[in-house]
Amino acid sequence: MSPIRGLDHVQVAAPPDREANARRVYGELLGLAEVRKPAALRARGGAWFAVGDGGQQLHVGVERDFAPARKAHPALRVSDLDALAGRLAGAGVEIAWDDAIPGLRRFYAADPFGNRIELLQG
Repeated sequence: MSPIRGLDHVQVAAPPDREANARRVYGELLGLAEVRKPAALRARGGAWFAVGDGGQQLHVGVERDFAPARKAHPALRVSDLDALAGRLAGAGVEIAWDDAIPGLRRFYAADPFGNRIELLQG
């Protein structure tokens, strides 16, 4: 039996001084609530967001020599995939539907930094 009990957080990277862009996409468009970072970490920049009931988090961390993650990505389950796809597309975010896994509705989008995000029904 594995000693791993769950997933605490996933971190994606962003270039310096782009927290407002992260808050717009992860907070406003995806609807994730921002979590206040511990005082000792605030000077590093970035932003943290609660996922679901808050048991897991998505962290956007600042990386000086930033390069977007185009393959590695967080996958977020959503209650209304079509509504979220419409909201993102309406805000100018390009989405790409993927039907490679039978019975699973999902699409990919990029955050404002070019990082891949997978969104799936469920």
